Amino acid sequence: MLIEVSMIAGCLLVAVPALVLGVRRVNRHGGRVLRPTGADRREYALIVVGRVLGLLFLLALTLLVLLAAVGGLVRDREVPDLVSVFFVLALLLSALVVLTSGGGGPRRRSRRRGTPARR
Repeated sequence: MLIEVSMIAGCLLVAVPALVLGVRRVNRHGGRVLRPTGADRREYALIVVGRVLGLLFLLALTLLVLLAAVGGLVRDREVPDLVSVFFVLALLLSALVVLTSGGGGPRRRSRRRGTPARR
């Protein structure tokens, strides 16, 4: 029972926010400027397709783990061991999504206005 509850909590607290963050940033360029050459567009399309496939895989794993864990709690049955493997895989994939989504890049400090002379 404790394992199922921890799986549900882990999916809701880690995997679902990572999924939301990944969906919000799926179409982001990541600081690259797209030039009008065909190679850059293909590269960008490949990156977007890879992000979407990764997010779909994360969604499938999260739903599978949540369904099995809630079903195990409701029916009072033991969850198969493969669900634990899927749970760990979902946590690792959610960490990958969070770490590769980026935090907005390096922020520039605003320049101070005025003269550099002493006041």
